[in-house]
Amino acid sequence: MGNYRFILSGGGTGGHIYPAIAIANELKKRYPKAEFLFVGAKDKMEMEKVPQAGYKIEGLWISGLQRKLTLKNLMFPLKLISSLLRARQITKRFKPNVAIGTGGFASGPLLKMAASGKIPCLLQEQNSYAGITNKLLASKAKRICVAYDGMEQFFPKEKIIKTGNPVRSDLVDLKIDKKEAIEFFGLDSSKKTILILGGSLGARRVNQLIEKELDFFQHQGVQLIWQCGKLYNEDYKQYDSSSVKVLAFLNRMDYAYTAADIILSRAGAGSVSELCLVGKPVIFIPSPNVAEDHQTKNARALVSKNAALMLKESELDSEFEKSFINLMDSADTQNKLSTNIKELAMPKATEHIVDEIEKLFK
Repeated sequence: MGNYRFILSGGGTGGHIYPAIAIANELKKRYPKAEFLFVGAKDKMEMEKVPQAGYKIEGLWISGLQRKLTLKNLMFPLKLISSLLRARQITKRFKPNVAIGTGGFASGPLLKMAASGKIPCLLQEQNSYAGITNKLLASKAKRICVAYDGMEQFFPKEKIIKTGNPVRSDLVDLKIDKKEAIEFFGLDSSKKTILILGGSLGARRVNQLIEKELDFFQHQGVQLIWQCGKLYNEDYKQYDSSSVKVLAFLNRMDYAYTAADIILSRAGAGSVSELCLVGKPVIFIPSPNVAEDHQTKNARALVSKNAALMLKESELDSEFEKSFINLMDSADTQNKLSTNIKELAMPKATEHIVDEIEKLFK
């Protein structure tokens, strides 16, 4: 056998797309003859990212509800009906053995139609606070793979399996020499290195903070690897110097993580899972502009286990320098944070999720 057919849907942001691709890659490794089809939202980044990863994708005309009354909202019922009909056509034609949803708008219509066609469905929820699409689909799913404790407040307890989130395979076992990593960025191995991560597009408030604190960092004698995001590269590349490396994005995350002594990061689910594997002291600066404020909840889940520090955007001006100095000055705190965050890592998440998928079609 092995001629299985898998349909996957997740998108809108990298946080939903990346896990879906990682799951497909693991399935492909186990079933080289299997067929795969992704379903995404027509104008979102999955339409570009999925083909780059070597998979076919079909688009639905769907978007989320805006918080205020807009033309887009008035179109929503129409888009929803159109997407449900299209999703039904796709599942009837493709006849998958299993449907897998990783969150995002497009996975709603697809998994709803797959379930009504008696196709077993698995959901993967990345965040500590479940997204609206996955909450709506929970009753239809056979299994729900999660990354945090306490998810029975959103999902039926008997369906939940704690697997962790899929992470990039090159980060599971960092075997790079620190000196080599520091040299890769042209930095000084006698200085402490701070890594700033704002996500692939960048984080405006984080970038504003770093710009404002450049003199402070210099006084502290530290050097920076500043991933400012492609939307902001033009604004900040003027600060690139021997001790401040400004990059639109990081092609070699393995080198960046190895070089870092302390990391400042947003708290998207994917970043949090990677940082658990990396095991360095982290200060999270969650984005307040995301659905259900889930980044703050992701960060709090770690802070409550003494595995990270967190500063809200509203606290940056008053608290940042003090928090940073306290962390820099205490080797004990740094070690404690490193040890505790590493204990939360789940490096085999993708394999465990695929083990659960196998139970649905074997």
